[in-house]
Amino acid sequence: MVPTPEHEPYATHDVTNQPPPLAPYDASADVALFEGLRREGAGWAEDDIRRLGREAGGVLAQEWSEQANRREPELRTHDRYGHRVDEVEFHPSWHDLMRVAVTEGLAAAPWADDREGAHVARTAGGLVWGHTDAGHGCPTSMTYAAVPALRAQPELAKVYEPLLTSREYDPGLRVPTEKRGLLAGMGMTEKQGGSDVRTNTTAATPTAEPGVYTLRGHKWFTSAPMCDVFLVLAQAPGGLSCFLVPRILPDGARNTFRIQRLKEKLGNRSNASCEPEFDGTVAWLVGPEGRGVKTIIEMVNCTRLDCVMMSAALMRKTLVEAGHHVRHRSAFGARLLDQPLMRNVLADLALESEAATTLTLRLAGAADRAVRGDAGEMAFRRIATAVGKYWVTKRGPAFTAEALECLGGNGYVEESGMPRHYREAPLLSIWEGSGNVNALDVLRALGKEQGAAEALFDELALAQGADARLDTAVTRLKGMLSEASQSSARRLVELMALALQASLLVRYAPPAVADAFCATRLGGDWGHAFGTLPDAADPGAVLDRALPDRH
Repeated sequence: MVPTPEHEPYATHDVTNQPPPLAPYDASADVALFEGLRREGAGWAEDDIRRLGREAGGVLAQEWSEQANRREPELRTHDRYGHRVDEVEFHPSWHDLMRVAVTEGLAAAPWADDREGAHVARTAGGLVWGHTDAGHGCPTSMTYAAVPALRAQPELAKVYEPLLTSREYDPGLRVPTEKRGLLAGMGMTEKQGGSDVRTNTTAATPTAEPGVYTLRGHKWFTSAPMCDVFLVLAQAPGGLSCFLVPRILPDGARNTFRIQRLKEKLGNRSNASCEPEFDGTVAWLVGPEGRGVKTIIEMVNCTRLDCVMMSAALMRKTLVEAGHHVRHRSAFGARLLDQPLMRNVLADLALESEAATTLTLRLAGAADRAVRGDAGEMAFRRIATAVGKYWVTKRGPAFTAEALECLGGNGYVEESGMPRHYREAPLLSIWEGSGNVNALDVLRALGKEQGAAEALFDELALAQGADARLDTAVTRLKGMLSEASQSSARRLVELMALALQASLLVRYAPPAVADAFCATRLGGDWGHAFGTLPDAADPGAVLDRALPDRH
């Protein structure tokens, strides 16, 4: 007799030893996050961050993220009648994500908020909302960063700043001043130069109207082309200059912004990146002619902070995913979480994640106080943001790969979400200057920015005497400064970053966390991959802090 399904002794499709869905979960359930939030002056935002964390980890927001990445933006160059429109269409889930981000103040809202810690609160919000989709963080970041650059031209800032700082998401290309809120992008790089923006060939020609120019050229990598306005670098008669380019002109006509193509990217696929061509494109000068880099560098400083924040958010997200899996998965007779080697891996990842989060919030605090005129924090922000941008974003890809591996083959499958995170990780060390660019920027700050080195060492001195390994590293770092060169820049910046992270953990984290970090990252008692903590480390204490039981 041929067996039939009803005669089989067991069902072949029973599912066992698989974790339940993670969502809903609280993306803000991170002790280090709230300790840093309070320490950097934004404790008043705690309730809002917790509420946003629950929404970020909710089933709906996680579904928005998945849909926005599965149904990617589409370029529509012409309408049905043949008119050039150069619009990018997004899935409704993208707009849902954007609406929450803007409403929660994750775009430019802090510039209109006089409360101490407003910029810290925004960064903390980004750390938890970053558990959804990374792509829509690009336009919110550029909108945030556009405000200080635009202030170089007060008459333009008067018109556009209230709309950029608005908490209303108002998509669609219309006359900017007729909208309830605006988004801003930037266009700097060109195909022949990349980060070497001084080689830009886009030409800016003055018109008869003061401050108004026309642009002609081709940008190579301009993200979020659906934004309302862009800050663009172009060569004016007086040298490389910064310009404001609206997609729609004040009279309602479409400005020339021909999107040649959308980029086929490794990650960040929910967000569109394009090559726009300017040809008689109307633009308004921002800052003096010939001072374009100095004008737009304020924008770059802000977006670099967001690169650190987004990397830290990605680390935390993948750590939570890995922790959830190993808590519910068994192998070789025990839960994965109870296997000593897996605990070592997770604890090592947790150390890296906490160090990244703690540094991110310290940088946000420096930015907040710098905006309020603190000269010491201005100097610290100048060098420490470049240091953090170099190191934290560099750690992201290796971290994400290890977190993915905690899921084994399950993590290699697209529907787990881990491949999307893995593809996203390298972007953040490339955006706003690759590793070499940031390392060279640190050298530039040390050589040309008065007080930058002093500010860094003043910060490190606050932990002096607390850990001998940290003291030794700081002494070594001082010795390296006298021999700093381009070829050794990465080694120098790496040690700066590790010493800075260690100093913060020594001052603020529990002893088990600080000791394990200093022993491995500074003391040399570590292997070459995650999961090589020494026997003296206490993985249980680290994990109890990083991944408390979720019931």
